[in-house]
Amino acid sequence: MIGEDRLELNNRFIQVFNMLVDNGEIVLNDRSGKGMGDFAERIIGNRAYGHIVRAYLDPSDKRVIDYKHISNLCKEFGINESYMLKGIGTPFGKVERAAEKPNNSAGYYEPKSNIIFTNVKAFAGSQVDTDSFSVEDNSTFSIPGMNGSGYVAFPIEGNSMEPVINNGDIVICKELGSISDIKDNEIYAIKNNGQVWVKYVQKIFMNQKSKVIPHKLKLISANYLEHDPFEEEVNNSTKLFKVIRKITKI
Repeated sequence: MIGEDRLELNNRFIQVFNMLVDNGEIVLNDRSGKGMGDFAERIIGNRAYGHIVRAYLDPSDKRVIDYKHISNLCKEFGINESYMLKGIGTPFGKVERAAEKPNNSAGYYEPKSNIIFTNVKAFAGSQVDTDSFSVEDNSTFSIPGMNGSGYVAFPIEGNSMEPVINNGDIVICKELGSISDIKDNEIYAIKNNGQVWVKYVQKIFMNQKSKVIPHKLKLISANYLEHDPFEEEVNNSTKLFKVIRKITKI
């Protein structure tokens, strides 16, 4: 029998889910990164489990969310874990997100910094860990609508991605779990062997033990007249990041 604490936990999950919908961080039936499948992938680890999330949201269903998935929810969307687990405080901290008040003399609200800003050399090396923000020689910042963890930003050097991304632009990326998360012909940052490339990417597959798996990436520049495509092998040390946004100089 499901305990009262789990039922209360699930009720708080329903409340927070509806708040995320109201805030535009979840868009039902969306297919561009904010839909139910995308939410299920971030919380449960499988985008095909949208029906499981819907079961959690149905008060008449006997299935309720577990603590592991609640922990993922808090990390991905910046939810107050004390509220989710014990009902202490409010979902988004000391004040509700809809009623946020200025926290500085200029009269505007400053959200918690959650994006590491670094340089290409540091990012290519081992100094930057997107799981921790206690990183020396790197600053952090935030952008409205980009919550959760795992973001890193750095300036682009060179013209290989012009005119899509120009020299001096800053790209904001989010780390992926594996090569299988890559969608062909989208822009990613590939960190491998002390180097970083920001390119359009295509997966290259191979047969291994009766399975077809991706093992290389074809990296394609937007400025293809000056920069030829090339292949990069993926190994255990390869880090993959989806380019989410760019910041361009005026």
